[in-house]
Amino acid sequence: MPAKTSGFANNLLLLLFNNDDLLAIGDGGGLLQSVGEGSLYVSFHTADPSGGNQTTSECAYTPYARQGVARNALGSGWAVSGATVDNQAVITFPEASGATPETITHFGIGTAVSGAGVLLYSGTVDSDLVVNVGVQPELAVGDCNITES
Repeated sequence: MPAKTSGFANNLLLLLFNNDDLLAIGDGGGLLQSVGEGSLYVSFHTADPSGGNQTTSECAYTPYARQGVARNALGSGWAVSGATVDNQAVITFPEASGATPETITHFGIGTAVSGAGVLLYSGTVDSDLVVNVGVQPELAVGDCNITES
């Protein structure tokens, strides 16, 4: 099966996560950066969401909400190196104040702050996390480790 070259994988991640131009694609100037960098939205899931959208097995504790991470290479954005990308800052989710306990097993990175949205990448968390009242889940620096293959 053919695979992306490492150079193209790096440039694709730079386009998606850092809002950099991906030049020399198509007839024009390439796949150009967005006018505004915008954000990608990180979510928590209780099972593997990879076959669905951002709501697939998504956590629902009160007051859970997806967390936006700016599409840039600044200290609070994304670090792209070769064919991998990581979060550069801790991503903190709201503290649980109600609902039945949930066990977080996966994270997702998608395009929408709420609703179905497009799930771009997903992965397992380093250790399952049981969320009860008073627990404030987070992803440490580098926990959103994604490799483009």
